[in-house]
Amino acid sequence: MDFTTWSSNSTEQSGFILVGLFRQSTHPALLCLAVFVIFLMTLSGNALLIFLIHSDTRLHTPMYFFISQLSLMDMMYISTIVPKMLMDQVLGKNKISAPECGMQMFLYLTLVGSEFFLLAAMSYDRYMAVCHPLRYAVLMSHRVCLLLASTCWFLGSVDGFMLTPVTMSFPFCGSREIHHFFCEVPAVTKLSCSDTSLYEMLMYLCCVLMLLIPVTVISSSYTFILLTILRMNSAEGRKKALATCSSHMTVVLLFYGTAVYTYMLPSSYHSPQKDMVVSVFYTILTPVLNPLIYSLRNKDVTEALRKMCSVRPAF
Repeated sequence: MDFTTWSSNSTEQSGFILVGLFRQSTHPALLCLAVFVIFLMTLSGNALLIFLIHSDTRLHTPMYFFISQLSLMDMMYISTIVPKMLMDQVLGKNKISAPECGMQMFLYLTLVGSEFFLLAAMSYDRYMAVCHPLRYAVLMSHRVCLLLASTCWFLGSVDGFMLTPVTMSFPFCGSREIHHFFCEVPAVTKLSCSDTSLYEMLMYLCCVLMLLIPVTVISSSYTFILLTILRMNSAEGRKKALATCSSHMTVVLLFYGTAVYTYMLPSSYHSPQKDMVVSVFYTILTPVLNPLIYSLRNKDVTEALRKMCSVRPAF
């Protein structure tokens, strides 16, 4: 990608203006503080979850490996958006250069796309654990887990490499006010003074494909899981299997629901205010909820945390 060409496309080397989230608020300072607190909670919660998974041998399983990857993605993509937003509010600036905008867009698309596929890999892991428990250790070896995680990261980067250069290569010869708090593709595309209808249609098809493949994997996995659970004779076994899968399904519904609204619903359903509210949900709130969902509803994680807190330094 040639980031230097983006700044020459009728941006007059002044980049873009992010309208931002705080301008829409009647109490911007309070909202800024709340976002900062959530940002710190996200980083600390996900970092703690990663630390517990890597330090406690009981959590060295495929499921927790994928959860650690999810936490890493959440930490990275909230860090791609929130620090810039907070600094702009504190310093009273709202400009972003074309290369910065392109880089933010690329990182965001890569990380969100990777998370789409990672959630599918996690559902496949649950399918193997519930439906093929005797062969689970072989079918989901460490090598297989690394391959699945690497594939998720690669497919996410393909999404970033496809959409970012095309979006940033459009001429922006009118208003450069992005009615958003970061450089999201639909918000930036609206600023172009050229006809983007073909690109928007292709982007829609790309997003459908990006969602259709993971959703198919997730739906198929949980269909087989549900059938297996219904055939279980043990009530305790059914309860354990449902508890194992419920946390993942909660995250899937939160994440995919907002993605469908942003990239698949017609423009008549969208407005700058609605888009920002939905984006706040999946860029700021979902990353802070994920570690809570997986820790509060998971006995293994809570026991690992209790064990860590009960350790006393030796004198």
